[in-house]
Amino acid sequence: MTLFKIAGKNIRKNFANYFLYFASMIFSIVIYFTFVSLKYDSTIQSASDGSQKISSAFSGAAVVLIVFVAVFIWYSNSFFTRKRKKEVGLYSLLGVRKKQIGRMLFYENFFMGILALIIGIALGSVLSRFFVMILMKVMGYAVVADFSISPAAILNTFVVFMIISLITSVQGYRLIYRFKLIELFRADQEREKEPKSSAVIALLSVALIGFGYWLALQNIVTSKAWAAIGYMLTPLVILISVILGTYLLFNTLTVTLLKLARKHKKSYWRGLNLIGTSQLLYRMKGNARTLTIIAVLSATTLTAVGTAYSTYYNNRTNAELANPNSYMFIGVDGTATGKADKAIRQAEGHKVLYHESVPLLEVDAVTSGLKNALGDEQSFTVISSQEFNRLAKLQGRDDAISLEGSEAAGLEPAYLEGISPDYIGSSIKLKGSGINKTIHFNTLKKYNVLNLGSVYSTIVVSDDMFAELKPSAKALTVEAYGITHQDKAKELTKQLEGILPEKAGLSSFYGDYSRGMESTGLLMFMGGFLGLVFLAATGSIIYFKQLTEAGSDKARYLILHKIGVKKREIRKSVAKQVLFIFALPLAFGIAHCAVALSALSKMMMTNLVVPVVSCMGAYVFIYLIYYFLTVHAYCKIVTNTK
Repeated sequence: MTLFKIAGKNIRKNFANYFLYFASMIFSIVIYFTFVSLKYDSTIQSASDGSQKISSAFSGAAVVLIVFVAVFIWYSNSFFTRKRKKEVGLYSLLGVRKKQIGRMLFYENFFMGILALIIGIALGSVLSRFFVMILMKVMGYAVVADFSISPAAILNTFVVFMIISLITSVQGYRLIYRFKLIELFRADQEREKEPKSSAVIALLSVALIGFGYWLALQNIVTSKAWAAIGYMLTPLVILISVILGTYLLFNTLTVTLLKLARKHKKSYWRGLNLIGTSQLLYRMKGNARTLTIIAVLSATTLTAVGTAYSTYYNNRTNAELANPNSYMFIGVDGTATGKADKAIRQAEGHKVLYHESVPLLEVDAVTSGLKNALGDEQSFTVISSQEFNRLAKLQGRDDAISLEGSEAAGLEPAYLEGISPDYIGSSIKLKGSGINKTIHFNTLKKYNVLNLGSVYSTIVVSDDMFAELKPSAKALTVEAYGITHQDKAKELTKQLEGILPEKAGLSSFYGDYSRGMESTGLLMFMGGFLGLVFLAATGSIIYFKQLTEAGSDKARYLILHKIGVKKREIRKSVAKQVLFIFALPLAFGIAHCAVALSALSKMMMTNLVVPVVSCMGAYVFIYLIYYFLTVHAYCKIVTNTK
């Protein structure tokens, strides 16, 4: 029998053990091929008007994916190395030369890589149209994708994964040369010593994580800790503190807790708890590094995906906050204004909900008495309380402002505590030719009734004050429109941009909304798919490690089975052990992510609850699938009497 036939037979016989690794490789190849295909896709380029940022974004994501997949494949291969040691030792004992054994292992790895590459590219080609449609949907493009296969994407994917397959195949080839014959046969008999525990280090792990959490949740602007450490250095301190604390927690605190559980005799001697607790205890030190990496990677992935989804989820809200009117522009040209009004009223698929001509004033002010103001002088757009209340009602706001004399209200739709001007209780002095008025702020509204793209920072004054300022201040009139289906006004927006001069300062809901959909949709698409790859990889790593340990534990469980322990009890014990290993990194990954996103939500002043809970729910669901697969495979190995 030739080495090729032996390699092929080995793959067929061991395919059940390789399946998840093989499936993860195929999934990684499909995602990489998809990213490269989307980079060259003509439909997307046409819909986005040849935007270079899409191509650049997918190029960057592909590089990240290559690095991660290469590390994952290398790491996964190292687990299989131990599993094959005894088999390789047997070949050597039977007289097969090391060179031949190395070539056989090389062929096995290489064949697996080639097979995964072919299937991955084939699946990617079939699914490419579906992925294009998903991307165009989340980016807000209403274009039907034509089926096409990019030769450049196929070549790129083939070259990249051929190189990765060659590297891992060489790793397999070197197995026979790295170990002595006795080491190969005793691989499954290697035992770890009982790890030592330290109460001091256990407490230190909790303190480090707690310190990192506390620092992350501080208000950046007002925090003395951030100021003392340095605003650029503090994120690094948080990262190091949490990662080191997590490692020490897995390495020491879990060991301490398992030893305490062992002292609780009543539960320790119940059923197979003695076996499960002992195995977890003896292997925890060896698992600490892997679990730390998975917890940190899970937290990073969840945070990135949660943030990307949050920005996409809140895109419409942000666009409405910046543009409460569907359209707004300054009436600088009567002819152009008339044409724009006609275009809006005759636009197919849209109805005018309201049209208001709003009188405004532009004034300069001395803002030295306004905390966090942009300098000592600033220009403001002034609106009367009567016009403010009328527009607010048309926009569906159940809110009104009542001002008298020199009272005023500040409008800050993008309000950030500690950063935005602190209006309430402050005063500013309006200046200009014939203007010498001081106004006092007693109200702050965290929204505006005017589109931000057409006006300066807006303040509301009493009707009497507006009348006093009007003769001396620069007066202007803005046209504000509300229309139906404003999120689908692409053609109308383009038409208005062609009609109105640049000095009209046209601002539209659709303009901000579509740009937000494009950028946040792209981020969510990439974050979601990269997150799935990372999740599949981390779940697979735990799976491989548990199956490696299952091979070592098989003899013990066979003895238990022979002395009368039922398979149901063994399965229950295995489920508890595997749950402990899966739950640790998952729980701390979610905890780290929750703190990171809480800090981000404070900075962004955005509610991230719905998107974050959705991401975490999907993450837990996929991890549960890996958990049940691992328990099933583990039990199959340790209860197999053959």
